[in-house]
Amino acid sequence: MRYLSALIGSISLLMSLFALPAHAGLRVVTSVPDLAAIAAEVGKDKVKVTALVLPSQDPHFVDAKPNLALELSQADMLVVVGLELEVGWLPNLLVGARNAKVQPGGAGYLDASQFVGLLDVPAGAVDRSMGDLHSGGNPHYLYDPRNAVPVAYGIAARMAQLDSANAAAYQANAAAFAQQAQTKALGWQKQLSGLAGKEIITYHRSFSYLAAWIGFTVPITIEPKPGIPPSPSHIATVMGTILQKHIGLMLQEEYYPAGTAELVQSKTTAKLVRLPGGTNFQGGETYLQRMERTVQMLIAAGG
Repeated sequence: MRYLSALIGSISLLMSLFALPAHAGLRVVTSVPDLAAIAAEVGKDKVKVTALVLPSQDPHFVDAKPNLALELSQADMLVVVGLELEVGWLPNLLVGARNAKVQPGGAGYLDASQFVGLLDVPAGAVDRSMGDLHSGGNPHYLYDPRNAVPVAYGIAARMAQLDSANAAAYQANAAAFAQQAQTKALGWQKQLSGLAGKEIITYHRSFSYLAAWIGFTVPITIEPKPGIPPSPSHIATVMGTILQKHIGLMLQEEYYPAGTAELVQSKTTAKLVRLPGGTNFQGGETYLQRMERTVQMLIAAGG
Protein backbone atom coordinates (compact mmCIF):
# COMPACT_ATOMS: atom_id res chain seq x y z
CA MET A 1 0.00 0.00 0.00
CA ARG A 2 2.85 2.38 0.78
CA TYR A 3 4.27 1.70 -2.72
CA LEU A 4 0.88 2.38 -4.35
CA SER A 5 0.44 5.63 -2.43
CA ALA A 6 3.87 6.80 -3.56
CA LEU A 7 3.10 5.78 -7.13
CA ILE A 8 -0.21 7.67 -7.15
CA GLY A 9 1.45 10.73 -5.65
CA SER A 10 4.20 10.68 -8.27
CA ILE A 11 1.65 10.47 -11.08
CA SER A 12 -0.37 13.37 -9.74
CA LEU A 13 2.78 15.48 -9.54
CA LEU A 14 3.83 14.58 -13.07
CA MET A 15 0.39 15.38 -14.44
CA SER A 16 0.34 18.77 -12.75
CA LEU A 17 3.81 19.68 -14.00
CA PHE A 18 3.47 18.42 -17.54
CA ALA A 19 -0.02 19.06 -18.84
CA LEU A 20 -0.16 17.59 -22.32
CA PRO A 21 -1.80 19.44 -25.22
CA ALA A 22 -5.06 18.16 -26.67
CA HIS A 23 -4.59 15.48 -29.32
CA ALA A 24 -6.60 14.35 -32.29
CA GLY A 25 -7.80 10.76 -32.39
CA LEU A 26 -7.39 7.94 -29.93
CA ARG A 27 -4.53 7.62 -27.47
CA VAL A 28 -3.79 3.88 -27.40
CA VAL A 29 -1.52 2.13 -24.91
CA THR A 30 -0.54 -1.53 -25.27
CA SER A 31 1.28 -3.78 -22.85
CA VAL A 32 3.82 -5.19 -25.34
CA PRO A 33 5.39 -3.77 -28.51
CA ASP A 34 3.95 -6.46 -30.81
CA LEU A 35 0.45 -5.24 -29.94
CA ALA A 36 1.56 -1.63 -30.33
CA ALA A 37 2.82 -2.35 -33.84
CA ILE A 38 -0.46 -4.02 -34.82
CA ALA A 39 -2.53 -1.23 -33.27
CA ALA A 40 -0.49 1.33 -35.20
CA GLU A 41 -1.20 -0.52 -38.46
CA VAL A 42 -4.92 -0.48 -37.69
CA GLY A 43 -5.12 3.09 -36.47
CA LYS A 44 -2.59 4.77 -38.78
CA ASP A 45 -2.80 8.56 -38.44
CA LYS A 46 -6.00 8.39 -36.39
CA VAL A 47 -4.23 7.16 -33.25
CA LYS A 48 -1.19 7.71 -31.06
CA VAL A 49 0.21 4.38 -29.85
CA THR A 50 2.57 3.68 -26.95
CA ALA A 51 3.88 0.36 -25.58
CA LEU A 52 4.59 -0.09 -21.86
CA VAL A 53 7.17 -2.83 -22.40
CA LEU A 54 10.36 -2.66 -24.46
CA PRO A 55 11.30 -5.60 -26.72
CA SER A 56 14.42 -6.04 -24.58
CA GLN A 57 12.29 -6.59 -21.44
CA ASP A 58 10.73 -9.81 -20.22
CA PRO A 59 7.01 -8.93 -20.28
CA HIS A 60 6.38 -11.15 -17.25
CA PHE A 61 8.45 -8.81 -15.06
CA VAL A 62 8.27 -5.04 -15.55
CA ASP A 63 8.93 -2.25 -13.05
CA ALA A 64 5.70 -0.35 -12.35
CA LYS A 65 7.27 3.07 -12.83
CA PRO A 66 5.29 6.33 -12.54
CA ASN A 67 5.92 7.29 -16.18
CA LEU A 68 4.11 4.12 -17.30
CA ALA A 69 1.13 4.87 -15.09
CA LEU A 70 1.12 8.39 -16.51
CA GLU A 71 0.74 6.94 -20.00
CA LEU A 72 -2.23 4.90 -18.78
CA SER A 73 -3.78 7.89 -17.05
CA GLN A 74 -4.12 9.64 -20.42
CA ALA A 75 -5.13 6.61 -22.51
CA ASP A 76 -8.41 6.14 -24.32
CA MET A 77 -7.68 2.46 -24.96
CA LEU A 78 -5.49 -0.24 -23.42
CA VAL A 79 -4.70 -3.46 -25.30
CA VAL A 80 -3.19 -6.32 -23.29
CA VAL A 81 -1.91 -9.79 -24.15
CA GLY A 82 -3.94 -11.23 -21.29
CA LEU A 83 -3.70 -14.76 -19.91
CA GLU A 84 -1.97 -13.35 -16.80
CA LEU A 85 1.13 -12.29 -18.75
CA GLU A 86 0.96 -8.81 -17.20
CA VAL A 87 -0.46 -9.84 -13.81
CA GLY A 88 2.75 -9.10 -11.90
CA TRP A 89 2.92 -5.40 -12.78
CA LEU A 90 -0.06 -3.99 -14.72
CA PRO A 91 -2.63 -3.96 -11.86
CA ASN A 92 -0.44 -1.59 -9.82
CA LEU A 93 -0.08 0.73 -12.80
CA LEU A 94 -3.84 0.76 -13.37
CA VAL A 95 -4.44 1.69 -9.73
CA GLY A 96 -1.94 4.52 -10.05
CA ALA A 97 -3.40 5.71 -13.35
CA ARG A 98 -6.91 6.23 -11.92
CA ASN A 99 -8.39 6.09 -15.44
CA ALA A 100 -11.76 4.31 -15.48
CA LYS A 101 -11.75 4.01 -19.27
CA VAL A 102 -8.90 1.49 -19.33
CA GLN A 103 -9.68 -0.52 -16.21
CA PRO A 104 -10.77 -4.15 -16.80
CA GLY A 105 -14.40 -3.97 -17.82
CA GLY A 106 -14.04 -0.40 -19.05
CA ALA A 107 -14.92 0.63 -22.59
CA GLY A 108 -11.27 1.14 -23.48
CA TYR A 109 -9.87 -2.10 -22.01
CA LEU A 110 -9.22 -4.87 -24.56
CA ASP A 111 -7.81 -8.34 -23.84
CA ALA A 112 -6.47 -9.54 -27.19
CA SER A 113 -6.28 -13.20 -26.12
CA GLN A 114 -10.03 -13.57 -26.68
CA PHE A 115 -9.49 -13.43 -30.45
CA VAL A 116 -7.15 -16.42 -30.86
CA GLY A 117 -7.30 -20.19 -30.39
CA LEU A 118 -5.26 -20.86 -27.27
CA LEU A 119 -2.64 -23.56 -26.71
CA ASP A 120 -1.22 -25.13 -23.53
CA VAL A 121 -4.42 -24.63 -21.55
CA PRO A 122 -3.99 -26.65 -18.31
CA ALA A 123 -6.51 -29.47 -17.92
CA GLY A 124 -6.82 -29.12 -14.16
CA ALA A 125 -6.14 -26.70 -11.33
CA VAL A 126 -2.93 -24.65 -11.44
CA ASP A 127 -0.76 -23.95 -8.39
CA ARG A 128 2.67 -22.42 -7.78
CA SER A 129 4.35 -25.85 -7.73
CA MET A 130 3.87 -25.89 -11.51
CA GLY A 131 5.96 -22.76 -11.95
CA ASP A 132 4.76 -19.69 -13.84
CA LEU A 133 2.05 -21.64 -15.62
CA HIS A 134 -0.77 -19.58 -17.08
CA SER A 135 -4.17 -21.00 -16.14
CA GLY A 136 -5.88 -19.58 -19.24
CA GLY A 137 -3.34 -20.83 -21.75
CA ASN A 138 -0.02 -19.86 -23.32
CA PRO A 139 0.20 -16.05 -23.81
CA HIS A 140 2.88 -16.05 -26.52
CA TYR A 141 0.37 -16.33 -29.38
CA LEU A 142 1.87 -13.59 -31.56
CA TYR A 143 4.77 -15.86 -32.52
CA ASP A 144 2.26 -17.26 -35.03
CA PRO A 145 1.56 -14.46 -37.55
CA ARG A 146 -1.81 -15.99 -38.38
CA ASN A 147 -2.97 -14.95 -34.91
CA ALA A 148 -2.16 -11.32 -35.68
CA VAL A 149 -5.09 -11.27 -38.13
CA PRO A 150 -7.99 -11.76 -35.67
CA VAL A 151 -6.16 -9.56 -33.17
CA ALA A 152 -6.01 -6.73 -35.73
CA TYR A 153 -9.72 -7.11 -36.48
CA GLY A 154 -10.50 -7.12 -32.76
CA ILE A 155 -8.51 -3.95 -32.21
CA ALA A 156 -10.22 -2.32 -35.21
CA ALA A 157 -13.66 -3.17 -33.83
CA ARG A 158 -12.90 -1.62 -30.44
CA MET A 159 -11.36 1.48 -32.04
CA ALA A 160 -14.52 1.83 -34.11
CA GLN A 161 -16.63 1.70 -30.95
CA LEU A 162 -14.55 4.39 -29.28
CA ASP A 163 -14.19 6.56 -32.38
CA SER A 164 -17.15 5.87 -34.66
CA ALA A 165 -16.27 8.73 -37.01
CA ASN A 166 -13.22 6.79 -38.19
CA ALA A 167 -14.72 3.29 -38.02
CA ALA A 168 -14.48 2.69 -41.77
CA ALA A 169 -10.80 3.62 -41.80
CA TYR A 170 -10.00 1.25 -38.94
CA GLN A 171 -11.79 -1.64 -40.64
CA ALA A 172 -10.09 -0.94 -43.98
CA ASN A 173 -6.66 -0.73 -42.35
CA ALA A 174 -7.25 -4.02 -40.52
CA ALA A 175 -8.32 -5.72 -43.75
CA ALA A 176 -5.22 -4.49 -45.55
CA PHE A 177 -3.00 -5.69 -42.72
CA ALA A 178 -4.79 -9.06 -42.64
CA GLN A 179 -4.27 -9.64 -46.35
CA GLN A 180 -0.57 -8.84 -46.07
CA ALA A 181 -0.12 -10.98 -42.95
CA GLN A 182 -1.88 -13.99 -44.48
CA THR A 183 0.21 -13.78 -47.64
CA LYS A 184 3.43 -13.41 -45.67
CA ALA A 185 2.54 -16.29 -43.35
CA LEU A 186 2.05 -18.68 -46.26
CA GLY A 187 5.37 -17.67 -47.78
CA TRP A 188 7.24 -17.95 -44.50
CA GLN A 189 5.74 -21.36 -43.82
CA LYS A 190 7.15 -22.61 -47.12
CA GLN A 191 10.54 -21.08 -46.39
CA LEU A 192 10.63 -22.84 -43.01
CA SER A 193 9.35 -26.19 -44.24
CA GLY A 194 12.72 -27.72 -43.38
CA LEU A 195 11.85 -27.39 -39.68
CA ALA A 196 8.59 -29.32 -40.00
CA GLY A 197 8.77 -32.60 -38.11
CA LYS A 198 12.02 -31.69 -36.34
CA GLU A 199 12.60 -31.56 -32.59
CA ILE A 200 13.84 -28.26 -31.17
CA ILE A 201 14.86 -27.29 -27.65
CA THR A 202 13.52 -24.02 -26.21
CA TYR A 203 14.42 -22.10 -23.07
CA HIS A 204 10.92 -21.07 -21.96
CA ARG A 205 7.54 -22.36 -23.14
CA SER A 206 7.36 -19.38 -25.48
CA PHE A 207 7.24 -21.08 -28.85
CA SER A 208 4.20 -23.36 -28.73
CA TYR A 209 2.40 -21.25 -31.34
CA LEU A 210 5.49 -21.00 -33.54
CA ALA A 211 5.86 -24.79 -33.30
CA ALA A 212 2.20 -25.36 -34.19
CA TRP A 213 2.50 -23.04 -37.20
CA ILE A 214 5.79 -24.42 -38.56
CA GLY A 215 5.32 -28.04 -37.48
CA PHE A 216 8.24 -28.74 -35.14
CA THR A 217 8.00 -30.25 -31.65
CA VAL A 218 9.65 -29.38 -28.33
CA PRO A 219 10.68 -32.52 -26.38
CA ILE A 220 12.09 -30.57 -23.40
CA THR A 221 12.72 -27.00 -22.28
CA ILE A 222 15.79 -25.65 -20.52
CA GLU A 223 13.53 -24.35 -17.77
CA PRO A 224 12.20 -27.44 -15.96
CA LYS A 225 8.95 -25.54 -15.33
CA PRO A 226 7.93 -22.13 -16.68
CA GLY A 227 9.85 -19.41 -14.87
CA ILE A 228 11.91 -21.84 -12.77
CA PRO A 229 15.71 -21.71 -13.27
CA PRO A 230 17.21 -25.06 -14.27
CA SER A 231 19.17 -27.15 -11.78
CA PRO A 232 22.44 -28.85 -12.78
CA SER A 233 20.64 -32.19 -12.97
CA HIS A 234 17.98 -30.78 -15.31
CA ILE A 235 20.65 -29.21 -17.52
CA ALA A 236 22.30 -32.62 -17.72
CA THR A 237 18.95 -34.11 -18.77
CA VAL A 238 18.57 -31.48 -21.48
CA MET A 239 22.07 -32.20 -22.77
CA GLY A 240 21.39 -35.92 -22.77
CA THR A 241 18.16 -35.41 -24.72
CA ILE A 242 19.96 -33.29 -27.33
CA LEU A 243 22.75 -35.81 -27.80
CA GLN A 244 20.45 -38.83 -27.85
CA LYS A 245 18.05 -37.29 -30.38
CA HIS A 246 20.72 -35.40 -32.38
CA ILE A 247 18.83 -32.14 -31.95
CA GLY A 248 20.42 -29.28 -33.85
CA LEU A 249 18.62 -26.15 -32.66
CA MET A 250 17.75 -24.28 -29.47
CA LEU A 251 15.50 -21.20 -29.37
CA GLN A 252 15.48 -18.48 -26.73
CA GLU A 253 14.22 -14.89 -26.57
CA GLU A 254 16.86 -12.20 -26.43
CA TYR A 255 15.64 -10.87 -23.07
CA TYR A 256 16.52 -14.10 -21.21
CA PRO A 257 20.10 -14.53 -19.92
CA ALA A 258 22.06 -16.58 -22.43
CA GLY A 259 24.58 -18.23 -20.08
CA THR A 260 22.83 -21.56 -19.51
CA ALA A 261 21.82 -22.04 -23.14
CA GLU A 262 25.35 -21.15 -24.26
CA LEU A 263 26.72 -23.78 -21.88
CA VAL A 264 24.36 -26.37 -23.37
CA GLN A 265 25.42 -25.30 -26.86
CA SER A 266 29.10 -25.70 -26.01
CA LYS A 267 28.57 -29.29 -24.81
CA THR A 268 26.15 -30.57 -27.48
CA THR A 269 25.22 -30.49 -31.15
CA ALA A 270 22.52 -27.84 -30.76
CA LYS A 271 22.99 -24.32 -32.12
CA LEU A 272 21.52 -21.49 -30.04
CA VAL A 273 19.37 -18.88 -31.82
CA ARG A 274 18.24 -15.91 -29.73
CA LEU A 275 15.08 -14.58 -31.32
CA PRO A 276 13.62 -11.07 -30.91
CA GLY A 277 11.53 -10.70 -27.79
CA GLY A 278 9.18 -8.37 -29.61
CA THR A 279 8.85 -5.72 -32.29
CA ASN A 280 11.26 -2.78 -32.09
CA PHE A 281 8.22 -0.52 -32.22
CA GLN A 282 9.94 2.64 -31.00
CA GLY A 283 12.58 2.12 -33.70
CA GLY A 284 9.92 2.09 -36.41
CA GLU A 285 9.80 -1.68 -36.96
CA THR A 286 6.41 -3.16 -37.90
CA TYR A 287 5.08 -6.46 -36.62
CA LEU A 288 5.53 -8.14 -40.01
CA GLN A 289 9.10 -6.83 -40.24
CA ARG A 290 9.79 -8.37 -36.84
CA MET A 291 8.39 -11.69 -38.05
CA GLU A 292 10.49 -11.43 -41.20
CA ARG A 293 13.56 -10.94 -39.02
CA THR A 294 12.59 -13.98 -36.95
CA VAL A 295 12.06 -16.13 -40.03
CA GLN A 296 15.40 -15.12 -41.55
CA MET A 297 17.21 -15.99 -38.31
CA LEU A 298 15.60 -19.44 -38.34
CA ILE A 299 16.52 -19.96 -41.98
CA ALA A 300 20.13 -18.93 -41.29
CA ALA A 301 20.24 -21.47 -38.47
CA GLY A 302 19.33 -24.27 -40.83
CA GLY A 303 15.56 -23.98 -41.12
